[in-house]
Amino acid sequence: MGELVDRVDEQDRILGPVDRGEAITHHWLHRVATIVCRDGEGRFLVHRRAADMSRFPGQYNFMVGGGAEAGESYEEAAARELTEELGVRVPVRFALKFLCRGEISPYWLGIHEAVVDEDIIPDPDEISWHAWVTEDELREMAGRPTFVADAVEALDRYLSRGEAAPADPLP
Repeated sequence: MGELVDRVDEQDRILGPVDRGEAITHHWLHRVATIVCRDGEGRFLVHRRAADMSRFPGQYNFMVGGGAEAGESYEEAAARELTEELGVRVPVRFALKFLCRGEISPYWLGIHEAVVDEDIIPDPDEISWHAWVTEDELREMAGRPTFVADAVEALDRYLSRGEAAPADPLP
């Protein structure tokens, strides 16, 4: 059996653990936790996914993250994914959650944010390139066909909240 995630319902209530691959194959709702990383200047971290990734290989994204493991909260998953993918441990703050119909499979997407002012060490199995970009640059990149489709909706929702990005490290 592969990675276990919590299968959830349309209200994000846990139904029980399932294999993530099966959840995707059967279009069962499960949880995905992501992080929007910004530096002290407010720029966004954008990255290109590794070419051999099983989902969205070689495409660009502004969030890092992945499936929340069975029994793991969104926040716990976000903090774990941030460390695994970027090699940093900084506080994460919940921003929003929504039911994403997804290009591959539907899932609940929990978006968090973090201020990252230290050097990152991207996992080369996950990330092949990265850069810090302005909001305008990010919006332009999100309009390209090489940007993860699910991330375009997430970006629209994230930016439409109308809240300013944190300027200081989160508590």
